[in-house]
Amino acid sequence: MVNGKKKHYLAASYRLGPRIRKVRVFLGTDLNKDELDERLGVAKNELQDKIKSAKAIGDPYRTILSPREMEEVVLLTTKVRVKLAHFSEDDWRNFTEEFTYHTNAIEGSRVSKQEVKQILGDLQWPEKSKEEISETLGVAEAVKYLRQSKDHLSVELIRELHRIVFKNSKPFAGETRRKSGVEVSVVDSAGRTVHQGAPASQVDLMLKRLVVWYRENRNGYPPLALAAVVHDQFETIHPFEDGNGRVGRLLLINILLKHSLPPLNIEVENRMEYYEALREYQTKGNLRPTLDLMLKEYRRLRTALKR
Repeated sequence: MVNGKKKHYLAASYRLGPRIRKVRVFLGTDLNKDELDERLGVAKNELQDKIKSAKAIGDPYRTILSPREMEEVVLLTTKVRVKLAHFSEDDWRNFTEEFTYHTNAIEGSRVSKQEVKQILGDLQWPEKSKEEISETLGVAEAVKYLRQSKDHLSVELIRELHRIVFKNSKPFAGETRRKSGVEVSVVDSAGRTVHQGAPASQVDLMLKRLVVWYRENRNGYPPLALAAVVHDQFETIHPFEDGNGRVGRLLLINILLKHSLPPLNIEVENRMEYYEALREYQTKGNLRPTLDLMLKEYRRLRTALKR
């Protein structure tokens, strides 16, 4: 009873990973038996869809590397030999420009690399949309924020990064889908669904579980593996109505920074390889393609720092 009114729900429990989860569907208020019976039929299907969607989301607990795999990642990282200490302020400026250009271009931004330099250099702005210019400034501001922040990973950090990047371009900046109730699907150029985001009702819970997973494993996993899991799992959850790709790549570089590794930039030229790595994780729990791409980008970064 709430304020003298009787609210009706259909609820169920299911296992996800090592824990039992609950989900429910609201049926209505002060329903009679006929109304209740009528709505139960529809609600049962909705409840099963929610459970099915939640179970379909990749669970970070299943991404468990064997000792041999962890040794291999450590060895590969050592071979790359890139250290955060090698980064000068000029390197940071160049990285911020490169990262801002590529991470926005992956999402379809038409701002060129030269135009990014103009915008961030506070020179004359190019003739691009207000949204593209504000998101260029927003990504660069988010990189600066991460350099100063001590937060490895939290739901608050995730929301703040989204707010910083999209505060002048999206009305839902900083708000997860839980509040809006929006469900999302990622479709390919042929209109086929290639990924279904977490149910809106489960978004904040799954983000909290990812944060707990990170805190429990941050001292046991190689930093590259931690960054890969956090990024891939975040993208799998897809907690925002839009802007998940950019926030996920910011989280990836933040995990690296917090473990004294330099940030890395996924180039737009590697977009298809990047998408394929995400599909491998989301459909098979396979982390290796993401790690391979990260190491590829680190090798390119090492070459750039030598110039």
